[in-house]
Amino acid sequence: MRGAMHAGWAACAMAVALAATGCGGGGDGGGSDSGAVLSASWGDPQNPLEPSNTNEVQGGKVLDMIFRGLKRYDPETGEAKDMLAESIETSDSQNFTVTVKDGWTFSNGEKVTAQSFVDAWNYGASLRNNQRNAYFFGYIEGYDQVHPEEGDQTADTMSGLKVTGERTFTVKLTQKFSTFPDTLGYNAFAPLPRAFFDDHDAWVKKPVGNGPYLVDSYTRGSQMALRKWDDYPGDDKAQNGGVDLKVYTDNNTAYTDLIAGNLDLVDDVPAAQLKNVQNDLGDRYLNSPAGIIQTLAFPFYDENWNKPGSEKVRTGLSKAIDRKQITDTIFQKTRTPATDWTSPVLGEDGGYQAGLCGDACEYDPDAAKKLIEEGGGLPGGKVTITFNADTGSHREWVNAVCNSINNALDDERACTANPVGTFADFRNEITDRNMTGPFRAGWQMDYPLIQNFLQPLYYTDASSNDGKWSNEEFDDLVDRANQETDTAKAIDLFQQAEGVVRDNMAAIPLWYQNGSAGWSDRLSDVKLNPFSVPVYDQIKVS
Repeated sequence: MRGAMHAGWAACAMAVALAATGCGGGGDGGGSDSGAVLSASWGDPQNPLEPSNTNEVQGGKVLDMIFRGLKRYDPETGEAKDMLAESIETSDSQNFTVTVKDGWTFSNGEKVTAQSFVDAWNYGASLRNNQRNAYFFGYIEGYDQVHPEEGDQTADTMSGLKVTGERTFTVKLTQKFSTFPDTLGYNAFAPLPRAFFDDHDAWVKKPVGNGPYLVDSYTRGSQMALRKWDDYPGDDKAQNGGVDLKVYTDNNTAYTDLIAGNLDLVDDVPAAQLKNVQNDLGDRYLNSPAGIIQTLAFPFYDENWNKPGSEKVRTGLSKAIDRKQITDTIFQKTRTPATDWTSPVLGEDGGYQAGLCGDACEYDPDAAKKLIEEGGGLPGGKVTITFNADTGSHREWVNAVCNSINNALDDERACTANPVGTFADFRNEITDRNMTGPFRAGWQMDYPLIQNFLQPLYYTDASSNDGKWSNEEFDDLVDRANQETDTAKAIDLFQQAEGVVRDNMAAIPLWYQNGSAGWSDRLSDVKLNPFSVPVYDQIKVS
C-alpha cells in the first residue's frame, strides 16, 4: 500500500518551502464570471476513472475534481485535513472509528454514508476486480483473503471493515499504523455511489462522484468536459463554470494554442518554450517547487538487468549522465539534479537527505566505463530508453541523456531512444512488462512524506513498482518504519531503506521537477498545488 507517515510535520516543511518561493499566480484580473468555462491541456488516462484503478497523473487530475474523501490534502501546504471525516478516532493506532459528516451526497442525489466508503474499499481491494491501487488497502485486516498473493480470493469483503451506523464504520489494521488517517486523502479511498455497482458500465462511461465538478461528456482522444456542480455541499465550491480538458499528444502544440488564444491553461510548459515563456506570458507564468522526481526505472523481470553485477552496470549508467548540463541547457532552471530518491520539498525534517546518492549520481565518464565493464557490459552491447512522446518534453531530455551516455562511453551507438506515441500506450507497455531496457519513471507524490517516495515504487509487488524490483532488506526497513510512532526513528529507518535503493541502483535518479503553468489573460487566481496540479476549482474566468 501507499501508506503515509507523519503528515503533520511533513506538511510544515512543505509550507515553508512553498512560502519561500511563492506558489500563487495571477492577480484578480478584474471581474470574473462564475459560469464561464476554461479550457486546459490534458492527456487521456490509462484506465477507466475508478478511484482504486487510477494511479497516474492525468486520471488523477479528474478524480481530484469529481471526488472528495475523508481527508483532503491542503492545496497550499499538502497537509491532510478532514473533508468528509467528522472524526477519525483511535486509542491504539490499530483500531479506528470513522464518523462521516452529515449532509453530503453524490451528484446523482445519493447520500454519502459509511457504506459508501466500505463498499468502495472492498471493491478496490478485491482480486477479481484487478484494481491498480488494491495495494493501498493492504494493512486492513482481511486483505489477504480478498486479495491473496496466490490462488483465488476466499472472501468478498475485508474482515477489518465494519459498518456500525449510517455515518460510522470501524477499521481494524493488521498492525499499528499511527498515521493511517493521513493516507485517506488519496483517491483510492474515495467513496462510491450505489450506481457504480448497479450499472458499472454506465458509470465508467460517465462517472458520478461527490466533488465540485460533474463529468458532462468524454470523447477519448479529444476532450473531457467537466461542469460545476451547483449543489456541491463543500466549502471549496468551483469558482468557474467548468473545465474542458483537451487532449494533446504534443505539449508544444498545446503551448502554441495557448499563445494563439485557443487554450486557457497549460500545466506543463514544454522545455523547448522555456526560453520564450517570460516574453510570451509575463506574469501569467508560474514555476514553483513540487514533489516530483524523474528517474530511469529498469525491468528487473528481464534477467539481463537482474543478474549478478547488474547493479554495477546501472550505477555506471547513472555516472554517465551529466545531470547539471542537461538541466541547465534543456530545462532552464525548472529542474535540479537529483541527489537522492525523494524531493527537496520534504525538507530535512521530512526525510529529504541531499547527497544520499553520493558519487553514484556524479558525472564521471571514466568511472562509468569501468563500472559497466566490471558488471559485464551493457546487455546486447547497448541500452535503449523508452518514453512517451506526447507530453513532458521527454524526447529532448532522453536524447540528451543518450548523448551523455554515448559521449561518456565513447560509443555513439551505446544508447538509443525509443519513443511510444501516447502516455496511455506507454503505460500499457509497462503494465504488460514489455520493457527490455530502462524507461522513464517520473513520480508525483501522493502525499508530502518520505514513505510515499519509497514504498509504492520499490516495495515488493507495490502498486507502482513497475520494474518489479524486490529486496527483503528494503521491505523489512519499510515495515519497521511504518510501525514506528517516533518521527525521528521512522525517518531514520526510511533513509536506511533508501540507502538500500542506492546500493542496488534500483532506479537512476535524474532530477527534481518544478511544477509549471501558463495561462491566458481570461484567467486569474491560477495556482499549482504541492503535487504540481492546477487547483482548477479556484481559478476565476473573466
